[in-house]
Amino acid sequence: MTLNETIARLRAGHLMVRDAQEWDELSTDLGRAYDSNDDELIEQLQPPFLQSWRTVTRYVLRDTFDAVGIAVTDPSHPWGIATLTANGTSCEPLLCYADEADTESTAAATYRGLQLLNFADAMTNYTDCLTLLFDELD
Repeated sequence: MTLNETIARLRAGHLMVRDAQEWDELSTDLGRAYDSNDDELIEQLQPPFLQSWRTVTRYVLRDTFDAVGIAVTDPSHPWGIATLTANGTSCEPLLCYADEADTESTAAATYRGLQLLNFADAMTNYTDCLTLLFDELD
């Protein structure tokens, strides 16, 4: 399987759960909840947002990643989707801009103005990780 085929399956897997507009709306709504310190709304939105991304990666795309030799494990970053590893090289696609991320806690990072990625940017971040890993597989 090529990098482009893997990326296409990655995108299709996530779009089976929600269309791009729904992903974007959830990201925007969650960002607004953090900006307004609305703990109740955060508790309502954050778990399904993170879990959806993580479940698709870990379970829906399992065969895809296995076929290309990429191991999928739990993320280490609070806004990470998963840790992806190939030939000893690991990367972790994030759901926020990496330069704004605080690995100590989700709340600490977001209250300092963390900006969550929209669907297209999350896919770009994911693609960058996969590109790095495919370079290791060659």
